[in-house]
Amino acid sequence: MPAQSLIIDCDPGVDDAVALFLAFAASELEVLAVTTVAGNVPGRLTQRNALIVRQIAGREDAPVFGGAERPLKRPPAGAGAFHGAEGLGDLEPFEPTGIVGDGPAANAIVDLVMRRPEGSVAMAVLGPMTNLALAMRRERRLAERLGQVVVMGGARSEGGNVTPSAEFNVWADPDAAAVVFGSGCDVVAFGLDVTHQVRATEARIAAVEAVDSAAARATASMLRFSQRVEREIVGWPTSDWGAPLHDPCPIAWLIRPELFQTRPCRIEVETASDLTRGHTAVEFRVDPATARHRWAVAADAQGVFDLIVETLKDQARGTGA
Repeated sequence: MPAQSLIIDCDPGVDDAVALFLAFAASELEVLAVTTVAGNVPGRLTQRNALIVRQIAGREDAPVFGGAERPLKRPPAGAGAFHGAEGLGDLEPFEPTGIVGDGPAANAIVDLVMRRPEGSVAMAVLGPMTNLALAMRRERRLAERLGQVVVMGGARSEGGNVTPSAEFNVWADPDAAAVVFGSGCDVVAFGLDVTHQVRATEARIAAVEAVDSAAARATASMLRFSQRVEREIVGWPTSDWGAPLHDPCPIAWLIRPELFQTRPCRIEVETASDLTRGHTAVEFRVDPATARHRWAVAADAQGVFDLIVETLKDQARGTGA
């Protein structure tokens, strides 16, 4: 099978970094570009962090484009408590050698999608959806030209992680999320309902640590940081509960969709209420034949971690890292 052409829009962020390491290592994916947005940490840091991850992964061939510094209509938000002040957990930041691509992220998205065959470019949105919303505003045909759009965002049965009803990525820029979900493009959403099922237990982190490569060591460092922070801030019901693995889930689905169960639905986002800002209303009572959205409801958690380990191993064998 030919590799899936992919744009990754993200706000690194420790789990974004794990998702990038997985995507960079996967032979099933052709990473056309990484675009960054302010979210977990400010935009200048998400851009730098993407360059750092790219350098560690040895994938300087993938261009990085800096994007939106703030949401469409609201003040910037952040989640540094869960990602560290620099956004990469315990990893010591350094000045990356690579340069940033020419022009803003929204323009890069439009250019990359519009010059390739219709439906051939997928997009993974792992942070606030500001860049994609801006791109859709700049090019009205973008939604019909895009291939599969996979997003990490939203919550239904699990409730929110910022407010009782809202997940961070959607809450940070609900107006952008409303544009994307309302655009008519096909979206598969991986909300907290499913990402909370995929947890980095001690045994799963140890399996990543056993892979001898720079990318695997950095991945394990991110997982260790999340493990510690989740235990301290959120608290766990058992000693081996583990931190949830959010952003790698959409990437894992693109590689092996059989690891997840999804249901056709319609997703709408609350933008008017301060109380329920960013709530994702997921309606399953739809005609599956015409539904443009799917909501992930279940995951093979061990399968996701096995995929990460296998992919990092394959990359290490191929590069001699």
